[in-house]
Amino acid sequence: MARRTPDRQAPVIDEGAARALAEGRHGDPFSVLGPHGRGRDATVTAFVPGAVRLWLVTGGGAAQTPMQPHPAVPELFSAPLATGTPYRLRAEALDGQGWSFDDPYRFGPVLGEIDEYLLGEGSHRRLWQALGAHPIRHEGMAGTHFAVWAPNARRVSVVGDFNHWNGRAAPMRRRGASGVWEIFLPAIAEGTVYKYEILGPQGLVPLKADPVGFGSEHPPATGSVVRALGRHDWQDAGWMAGRAARNSVDAPISIYEVHAGSWKRAAAGRMLSYAEMAGDLVDYVRDMGFTHIEFLPLSEHPFDGSWGYQPVGLYAPTIRHGTPQEFAALIDAAHRAGLGVILDWVPAHFPSDAHGLAGFDGSNLYEHADPREGFHRDWNTLIYNYGRREVANYLAANALYWLEEYHLDGLRVDAVASMLYRDYSRPEGEWIPNRDGGRENYEAMALLRQVNADAYGADAGIMTVAEESTAFPGVTQPADRGGLGFGFKWNMGWMNDTLAYMARDPVHRRHHHHQMTFALTYAWSENFILAVSHDEVVHGKGSMLTRMPGQGAEKFANLRAYYGFMWGHPGKKLLFMGQEFAQGAEWNHGQSLDWHLVDLPAHAGVQRLVRDLNALYRATPALYRHDSRPEGFEWLVVDDAAQSVLAFVRRGAPGDAPVVVAVNFTPVAREGYRLGFPAPGHWAEVMNTDAAAYGGANRGNLGGIATEARPLHGQAQSAPVCLPPLSAVMFRQGGPAEEEAKA
Repeated sequence: MARRTPDRQAPVIDEGAARALAEGRHGDPFSVLGPHGRGRDATVTAFVPGAVRLWLVTGGGAAQTPMQPHPAVPELFSAPLATGTPYRLRAEALDGQGWSFDDPYRFGPVLGEIDEYLLGEGSHRRLWQALGAHPIRHEGMAGTHFAVWAPNARRVSVVGDFNHWNGRAAPMRRRGASGVWEIFLPAIAEGTVYKYEILGPQGLVPLKADPVGFGSEHPPATGSVVRALGRHDWQDAGWMAGRAARNSVDAPISIYEVHAGSWKRAAAGRMLSYAEMAGDLVDYVRDMGFTHIEFLPLSEHPFDGSWGYQPVGLYAPTIRHGTPQEFAALIDAAHRAGLGVILDWVPAHFPSDAHGLAGFDGSNLYEHADPREGFHRDWNTLIYNYGRREVANYLAANALYWLEEYHLDGLRVDAVASMLYRDYSRPEGEWIPNRDGGRENYEAMALLRQVNADAYGADAGIMTVAEESTAFPGVTQPADRGGLGFGFKWNMGWMNDTLAYMARDPVHRRHHHHQMTFALTYAWSENFILAVSHDEVVHGKGSMLTRMPGQGAEKFANLRAYYGFMWGHPGKKLLFMGQEFAQGAEWNHGQSLDWHLVDLPAHAGVQRLVRDLNALYRATPALYRHDSRPEGFEWLVVDDAAQSVLAFVRRGAPGDAPVVVAVNFTPVAREGYRLGFPAPGHWAEVMNTDAAAYGGANRGNLGGIATEARPLHGQAQSAPVCLPPLSAVMFRQGGPAEEEAKA
């Protein structure tokens, strides 16, 4: 490879290796560059694009030794140096401009053998601690360590303004059979923009953002940004220690779903920052009585119109609202206000943007090569190869990353059904069966089990939630019992049935009564969340208010009755932003909610109702303790389709006062409607969606009712009650009548 020249000059590098460096196709630059030699004699070799002269600087700058250019590659220099001598390099360009720098090729590897083994095995649970760009001190020098998985690459380089985006300047070291490349670049600090230039099997691929990058440029720019992890000084130790009880199936969970970019806009339509949300949003959600905020995806994404559901930077909180440290401060503020935070997480697909994961190292690395497995027809996106161990590791570690690094309380996994079925949204002949000839995606199932096992294994106090739109069995059963291991599942069937019922003219509802009762036939099969999400107020569906039948006041009354029924029904609760005050227009991600509406009595009434429903729900164990168990529910009136009336009992633990819920879905008042009650005595009306405070006519049972020993509806007691038109009422046993009625 090298030959000695006389008079202790540096050896001349083999011309083939020299030209490979100059042409950016050398796959092992550390074997040539940097200090090499045995005993006391060493040679320093440096390739510096743009340099016409280069000096070795030693002795703290006291000595500068000219380095000899290679006869065939003049940007490649060598000089002798005693082994172990510290040095820097000083370069001069053709125009006389000079610069000094530390040679990255004099530094040893950062990743250890254990990292290399785990990365190669695809079992590095905290992958982000090994890969990505980490500002560190290495061998006494401050800089940034870069590491990226690109097993099929012939050469990988870090590029940025610091080296004029020249891929020949900082080619990386390959770490054995792991497929990982790494390099430590001195003096590269937090805030530096970078990408990877990759020479794939067929040539250069487009510059790639870091798959494990912790920060990003503002879109439409697509570079990754060096960001240090762990900089936030967390003040939520009390919350973290006690959150398991707040995320339990036995807890009152009422979730406010938020699109951060359009909840509220600042002056001139500017999106709110994480810092502003830490004040305005957190205060509002706490005031409204919700227990959790759920954000639509906040991983970096190139297209605003995807609402975050086509992420590119899975490890980077979007810069649209601020830095990762400011995002951490938002979570901390929510915790200190007594609110949990859930993040939508998208392992189901990813976009084909050139700077992203698609064809990352010149091969189908993260995605399937066959479009019958690797392409989503509905979303024009790619599908992860869940069966590849390194890809599964990448996704499972990402879930753990958000929970650990940002103290998130849960992840809601998007589009789970699309992961579980190989024929999802595919015609016959355009999908590949599993090894048994079936449609189930075993690899995706294994990934989801791993994600849930790792997440709950790391901290049992978190929650994971599946958006799963089919009757796939065992979504919330533990993974070690054959389930997928989620904590909760959105009840899409309940949502579809009940909204279809509510959209009907009340005169026709008697013929569709089963749509309001059917969910109770499977209510205990999973740990359900009753979710009325963003998907119900987009794509021409209108708003919750416009989906209600009738005109003016009737629309509001229908919506209030529906919310009363929802809060009384078994299952945790979720509303999308704007639904709590009856937003009139369909959601538009490009502008603020119509906050001026809360100045109008009818809208303010719905907002007040949701606030009071949350307060009642949280204060009444019977309404949440057995959300996922049959002992907490009993039908009283299930078959009065003719009058569109439903009634049921909710129970908590022994000693908890039971609650009777009755709903009238017609515009006709049901005066003196006799209803069975599970215990004798006084029952206070603790909720009436027809109350004047909510925009109703104040018809109902002010002062409560007293039962009689007259059996009805399977109960030993009953009483005549008033069921106002298009209203839900709730009665709680015991308590002074006037005080309970005011509550």
